[in-house]
Amino acid sequence: MTKVEAIIQVSKLDAVKDALTEIGVEGMTVFEARGHGRQKGHTEFYRGREYTVDLIPKVKLEIVLADAMVEKVVQAIITSSRTGKIGDGKIFLSRIDDAIRIRNEERGDGAL
Repeated sequence: MTKVEAIIQVSKLDAVKDALTEIGVEGMTVFEARGHGRQKGHTEFYRGREYTVDLIPKVKLEIVLADAMVEKVVQAIITSSRTGKIGDGKIFLSRIDDAIRIRNEERGDGAL
């Protein structure tokens, strides 16, 4: 099993969810996040004053799935969230040793 963590732009969440549903992803966890990468934020004006926004709103998705689905999920996220501009986000992949469904103690891929 693999955990896919994707940090994407807030405006791309619906497109990514639709793309993942289309390829058969049944569950995901979504977090509101704030941060920055290379873009280091930006400056804005509010009521005539300039201020720096250094922690940009993002969305973090976490999905644990069978290894056979990983490449399809990664490609779906990339295709549906890419704008080609800085700040599109990142995808991280981690190995998961086991998963346990609390309701009936089912383990492994079946627990997903």
